Amino acid sequence: MSELHLLIGPVGSGKSTWARRRSAQSPALFLDVDQWMVRLYGDDERPPTGVMEWYVARRERVRSLIWDTARQVTGAGGDVILELGLVTEAERMAAYRTASLVDVDVRIRLLDAPRSLRRERVAQRNQEGGPFTQVVPPPFFEAASDAWEPVTEAERAEWGIVDA
Repeated sequence: MSELHLLIGPVGSGKSTWARRRSAQSPALFLDVDQWMVRLYGDDERPPTGVMEWYVARRERVRSLIWDTARQVTGAGGDVILELGLVTEAERMAAYRTASLVDVDVRIRLLDAPRSLRRERVAQRNQEGGPFTQVVPPPFFEAASDAWEPVTEAERAEWGIVDA
């Protein structure tokens, strides 16, 4: 049976690093919302106002395409690792329900690290760059970190979330 790994955690917690290592050890397609966002919309001009609404609308379209791709890959017998930028409990719950509808072995993995370490990691990633790297300016890092809703014990128990 195919495996679908759903990665959750705040910005800079190591989700992409975990996914790259895992997919190098055992074949799995890594689908990362940030890479898709950069590739599809990175050069687009941002509106002078309503940037968050602009971003969220595009992110939701990308998430939908990623889910479609994940279903096709797992339906063909392949494994998938998803990183969808699930910051709030409500977003995660919706993703858990979607994953539960796919006929695969779903594994939800939580990655986390102290904010100071995550800040350092993101600063280093910003500096190193690379193809389709999502640059996260310091104010956005802080806002995204503030928006992160930690996983509750009830959420962990209900969905079998494990620390990666």
